[in-house]
Amino acid sequence: MRALRIGLTGGLGAGKSLALRALSGWGAATIDADQIAREQAAPGGPAYRRIVAAFGPSIVGRGGALDRAKLARLAFGSARQRRKLEAIAHPLIVKELLRRLRAAKKGLVFAAVPLLFEAGLEEHFDLTMTIEAPASTRRRRARRRGLSEEEARSRMRAQLPDRERARRADVALSNRGSRRRFVAALRSYYKGLELLRLGAAAR
Repeated sequence: MRALRIGLTGGLGAGKSLALRALSGWGAATIDADQIAREQAAPGGPAYRRIVAAFGPSIVGRGGALDRAKLARLAFGSARQRRKLEAIAHPLIVKELLRRLRAAKKGLVFAAVPLLFEAGLEEHFDLTMTIEAPASTRRRRARRRGLSEEEARSRMRAQLPDRERARRADVALSNRGSRRRFVAALRSYYKGLELLRLGAAAR
């Protein structure tokens, strides 16, 4: 029996990274699409040369690595630039994401995919879960990560509205309160999915 695949999504600053850390600590297999993107765009990665060719050598920082902050400002500065980056990076990210999903043979595997619904990837998962938080809270969290207010707003505009994600997901998990409350709610879902998987394996 293959692993039970759960697609985890949510807007910028919703809490996907926190969720992955907690799930990994409980023993689940985890996949981070953002980490895959960083690997693909690292020097020597399959997207690196194409991104530099498309956006110019000014996005190359010290040591040859991409200046991710500068690239993000360019990409989110206009829809055309964002589509250009997506056309290069997304097929490679999706290919590696699906490879890792297929490699998970047992247990639960959670994949954090910010653009899960936008990219039409929900069909590859047994269940989808979105993490939701107020836009003001998400912008504040993004600013703590070094983004400006406008950078946070432009990235959020490129994503589905919370209401649409919640409508399309199987589970909508709120991250409006304390971190402890959010992790406790996530833990409850995790235990329920473990029981579901074990029940399916016993049939």
